[in-house]
Amino acid sequence: MDVFNYLMHGFQVAMLPENLLIALIGAFIGTIVGMLPGLGPINGVAILLPFAYAMGLAPESALILLAAVYLGCEYGGRISAILINVPGDAAAIMSTLDGYPLAKQGKAGIALSISAWSSFVGSMIATVGVVLFAPMLAKWAIAFGPAEYFVLMVFALTCLSGLVSDQPVKTGVSALMGLGLAMVGVDAVTGVYRFTFDSVNLSDGIQFTTIVIGFFSISEILIMLEHTHAGQQVMSQGKRTLFNFKEMMFTMVSTIRASVMGFIIGVLPGAGATIASALTYTTERKLAGKDGKFGEGDLRGIAAPEAANNASACGSFIPMLTLGVPGSGTTAVMMGALTLYNITPGPQLFTEQPDIVWGLIASLFIGNVILLILNIPLVGLFAKMLNTPNYILIPAIATVSFVGVYAIHSNTFDLVLMVALGILGYCMRKLNFPLSALILGYVLGEMMESNLRRALSISHGDINILFQGPIVLTLWALAALMIVLPIYRTLRNKRKTQVME
Repeated sequence: MDVFNYLMHGFQVAMLPENLLIALIGAFIGTIVGMLPGLGPINGVAILLPFAYAMGLAPESALILLAAVYLGCEYGGRISAILINVPGDAAAIMSTLDGYPLAKQGKAGIALSISAWSSFVGSMIATVGVVLFAPMLAKWAIAFGPAEYFVLMVFALTCLSGLVSDQPVKTGVSALMGLGLAMVGVDAVTGVYRFTFDSVNLSDGIQFTTIVIGFFSISEILIMLEHTHAGQQVMSQGKRTLFNFKEMMFTMVSTIRASVMGFIIGVLPGAGATIASALTYTTERKLAGKDGKFGEGDLRGIAAPEAANNASACGSFIPMLTLGVPGSGTTAVMMGALTLYNITPGPQLFTEQPDIVWGLIASLFIGNVILLILNIPLVGLFAKMLNTPNYILIPAIATVSFVGVYAIHSNTFDLVLMVALGILGYCMRKLNFPLSALILGYVLGEMMESNLRRALSISHGDINILFQGPIVLTLWALAALMIVLPIYRTLRNKRKTQVME
């Protein structure tokens, strides 16, 4: 009853006219920022943070604005992923695998609407979880140390074999290339330059925006040019722009399952929506087996990662509010907003600042409803982008790509590097190397290295720390299982083929 009373108080705060308007503005801005390739929720929240403070917003209003932008970016990231095969951020990478094939089949509207619905369900389930389980899950999440996180990343990488089950070697090569790209730059501990080839421009490493736009956007432009004739349209829009009841029920089990998994992963500080969407996609693909059309346009391949990344986004608020530990990069920026107001997040926040905590939690419910109302009617408008002729669409994509990369450091070297990576990505796509595995390898690489360094620092260099404790051993066992199962499945299929012959 205490929780219910606190939540009702939070709704009183969140439903003040000014806070409702702030949530609406934040949701709209977040959706637009999310659909722009390479920006993502961290950039969206970081850009609006100084504006929120400069406008003199109350702490709860500032957090409501930033939370609405965060959720809006998670919704918006799917739009460019589905329509032009360019993920708005790392968490939307999985949405390209089935979203873009659906768009090419004339089902862009269906894919966009089912992803909006799945995002809504995932966020609502996770927000209920925040209300019910925040204190308990915060205690569980704190049991994850650097060693546990490192093995979790290893497990996530082994799960990549499920992305392209018939090409595990190419998937592994792509993931290793991603890990290699993550190593470029100055070593954070020793200060040694790694793989920079004496170039000052590579001393800070290769930016995520440069990599994702190069490999996805530039390579997609080259693919489109390859198949373009004068005035040719990219693909047909299709007759329907909304999913039907049968399609909703077909994806519902996957959506709910991915929502729960995404929420649990989101509670882990630093795990993030990228890991959540990757693990849920591979889980659904394995569960579907031969009955699924994953990679060719399976609606469950849209529903699962979209539900998971939104659930993870909501779940990441738990460690931020209860432990003072950011659950994701975006909540780390939001913690900066609290420090601007001289507020320290942690267990005391629930009792000392209930307006802020419960106002924020209530705004997650309201923000998700606003985003669903915003996104569903706009599906037809977004889908009409597919009717744009290539001679307009290709320059537009190129312009957004070049401006997005140049805006980060205002450095022409990044533009040249982006084009080079785009050509490499084009060659990899022609050879059927999965780019999603490369990007995930890059995203996980930095986290793997930092957690490995921290674990070995704690143990004074003793590698046994990576094999101690029930959580670590369980994750190693699951990782081994993910490696053994594809081999076993291949051998079993060979035996069946031999018996039939």
